[in-house]
Amino acid sequence: MSIKATIMNAATGEPIQKFLFGRMPRFGEGFVLESGERVSAQRVDVGKPAPGKFITPVDVWVTLKD
Repeated sequence: MSIKATIMNAATGEPIQKFLFGRMPRFGEGFVLESGERVSAQRVDVGKPAPGKFITPVDVWVTLKD
């Protein structure tokens, strides 16, 4: 089962992109963004699904290099 997560910028709080993981991402796990930048997960937030929905929101927070 794949996990669709929103990649969030930890410095600004803005979403960067959507990303499809093969399994639940873990703290410190590295991956490559669409821009080609390699980042690692600093925090993984799993929310509650909206009423009547089955999809649970997952946010992965990363810090981009300037």
